[in-house]
Amino acid sequence: MLQQRTIKSLTRAVGVGLHSGQRVELTLRPAPPDTGIVFRRVDLPQPVDIPVNAEAVCDTRLASTLSPGGDPGAPKVHTVEHLMSACAGLGLDNLYIDITAEEVPILDGSAAAFVYLLQSAGVELQKAPKRFMRVLKPIEVREGEGPSLKWARLEPFHGYKLAFEIDFHHPAVDQTGQRVEFDFSTGQYKRDISRARTFGFTKDVEMMRSRGLGLGGSMDNAIVVDDYRVLNGDGLRYDDEFVKHKILDAIGDLYVVGHPLLAAYSAYKSGHALNNKLLRALKADASAWEIATFEDKAQAPKGMAELTPAW
Repeated sequence: MLQQRTIKSLTRAVGVGLHSGQRVELTLRPAPPDTGIVFRRVDLPQPVDIPVNAEAVCDTRLASTLSPGGDPGAPKVHTVEHLMSACAGLGLDNLYIDITAEEVPILDGSAAAFVYLLQSAGVELQKAPKRFMRVLKPIEVREGEGPSLKWARLEPFHGYKLAFEIDFHHPAVDQTGQRVEFDFSTGQYKRDISRARTFGFTKDVEMMRSRGLGLGGSMDNAIVVDDYRVLNGDGLRYDDEFVKHKILDAIGDLYVVGHPLLAAYSAYKSGHALNNKLLRALKADASAWEIATFEDKAQAPKGMAELTPAW
């Protein structure tokens, strides 16, 4: 049987929120089978649980934000996508995440620090079958027309692979890779995707800060780009780091559906909002998906049964 996974022991991280600039502590704890991933706001007078699912997404401006049942007036957790991406990359099904503020710490701007934290805690197999969401027919969402067109699509596939294309019309971005594909059966998430950092343009920084956003951002946790070039002294971690970060985000955005996907995802200029719209379109069509388990691990797609190598 292909089993569910949690972590073996508790692990902690301290950092600042990218947008809030607030100091925040995370405590990651093992959770029983079939719990899913649950954020818990422990800074409130009465702690509030926020189970992760597609309907819990209440805001997608600049990041993915969750609240109980997607209630915009309820307590929230912002910027969950990098931590969710790490959980997806390691195949973790069940986890409690205690958090002392309303935004997940940005750490180094990628998912690598979360991968390290989770692997340091150890990955434990559980006595319950891992439940996949198998896509049975194509689902697509589109927005805009002409130069403003963007779209995202899920199609049936025995495994999980993603293809993403960006188009920024910016000298520093255009000279890097604009399109990337990643297949979980042949690639290594930790090596190939997890280190890609979030990025921002200097022309947007003042506008964001005037709106109380990006207060925790710096070259320690983001790629910063002016009108012509990357300003970070150490350059890029991957030749195609910009588009790889969009894949990293998409992996995290899609994992909020509550199960690992068996599907091929492809997208053009998509983002948090369109990724969530795609999940909601999938969930709304009961004929487009089913829950799948694998009694025989050999029947599972390559790359789904193996534990990610430790650091």
